Amino acid sequence: MSERPAPMTRQDFVRFVPVTTRWGDNDVYGHINNAIYFQFFDSAANQILVEAGVLDLARSDSVGLMAETRCTYFSSLAYPATIEVGVAVEHIGRSSVRYRLGVFAAGADVAAAQGAFTHVYVARDGQRPVEIPGAVRKVLEAMRE
Repeated sequence: MSERPAPMTRQDFVRFVPVTTRWGDNDVYGHINNAIYFQFFDSAANQILVEAGVLDLARSDSVGLMAETRCTYFSSLAYPATIEVGVAVEHIGRSSVRYRLGVFAAGADVAAAQGAFTHVYVARDGQRPVEIPGAVRKVLEAMRE
């Protein structure tokens, strides 16, 4: 078994996306359910692309589909809260990108949870892998360490 990673800090990320938690994010134990963190990850990365004008959720010819994801949890967060999702790009391939992400309590220096996921770009029609569009690649390169 691999050694548990140490929590990352704000310096490990290039961009931050604020997220307001919702009532339904909490589970019966009174904290944000573990599955919701994956929604935070995917939403933060896609929000950056939408805001940059390189992703149109309804019309882009190609889209990034989740191929792999993981998350390590360190401390609990709960509704109501504003959190910040740190985003950096670890690797860009021909048709895929791997993101590094961290979920922070607003203003906290250390991640409450962190992880990674890979988007594989596919044609909206047919779902076959395609090269990452140039405009998207430019935005991703700017988030690369």
